[in-house]
Amino acid sequence: MQLYYAPTTISVAVAIALEEAGMEYEAVKIDFAAKEQTGPAYAQINPKGRVPALAVEGGILTETGALLEYIADMAPEAGLRPQDPVLQARMREVMFYLASTMHVNHAHMRRGARWASKTSSYKDMQAKVPQTMTASCEYISQAGLRGPFVLGDTVSLADCYLYVICTWLAGDGVKVDSFPKIQNFMTAMEQRESIRAVYAKEML
Repeated sequence: MQLYYAPTTISVAVAIALEEAGMEYEAVKIDFAAKEQTGPAYAQINPKGRVPALAVEGGILTETGALLEYIADMAPEAGLRPQDPVLQARMREVMFYLASTMHVNHAHMRRGARWASKTSSYKDMQAKVPQTMTASCEYISQAGLRGPFVLGDTVSLADCYLYVICTWLAGDGVKVDSFPKIQNFMTAMEQRESIRAVYAKEML
């Protein structure tokens, strides 16, 4: 497999899951500074011009949540997706919130052109990010984390996703020390070999 990623982006969540699952992969770095993601070569891989993309035997897959679910399907022994339907739904509840709300909140800091044509609007979006990301942290602390991890004591796909987003918080103006449950989550994740591996590969 080839994972197309950019450092510090949500694509690293897929790398974390691959490491958790013990699956071999080649990490292919896409240089955002050089706008490689919008170039013709990468357009053949992912015409959306975004990461992640995962090249597998059956073709190329995109979208973080879909790739995480694929990894769980391919490596069920890793236990990254619980068998209990309620726990599965709780895991996806957090994942979908991260994708639809918290990641979007973060993107308003640097991707204002997605929502507005006038550059004068960008500063207003940026100014709102500390508030919206803090609100997201409040939700995650109150309802998203049921223990050291999203599902309690067991690591799941949602934790791979959440960890990467939490690495953005300080840069988004969030006072992370106001959220001890998130700090404890980060500490617990950073003790795992999967997180050490992605840092060693300079993905984060």
